[in-house]
Amino acid sequence: MQTSNHGNELPDIPGKRYFTIGEVSELCDVKPHVLRYWEQEFPQLKPLKRRGNRRYYQQQDVLMVRQIRNLLYDHGFTIVGARQRLSGNDGAIDAATRDSQMLRQMRRELEDLLRILKG
Repeated sequence: MQTSNHGNELPDIPGKRYFTIGEVSELCDVKPHVLRYWEQEFPQLKPLKRRGNRRYYQQQDVLMVRQIRNLLYDHGFTIVGARQRLSGNDGAIDAATRDSQMLRQMRRELEDLLRILKG
C-alpha cells in the first residue's frame, strides 16, 4: 500500500536508464492513474511507449514528475498554473532546479561508491 510522503523527502532515484510506471509511482509518491493523467496535461512529460503501450520513464521524466508534484502538492498550483510555470520563462529556473537535483543525486551515489571502495 502506498503511503503519503507529502512534506517528506522522496527516495533517491536509482541509476537506471528506464523505469516502469509502478517504479515512478513509488519514487514520486504519485499513483499510476495520476501519472497517466499528467501525461495528458503536461507536454513536458512524455515517457517512451513500447510494446503493448507500456510506459518507460527516463531519469528526466522522473525529475519532471517530481517537479510537477512539487508545484501541485507543495506549492498549491492548479494544473493550468503548473503547466504555465513549466512552459513559461520560469522553465529555465526549473531546468536549473532539475539539474541541481540530478547533481546532488550523482554526488550521493559517488560518495556511496567511495565509501564502498574504501572498505
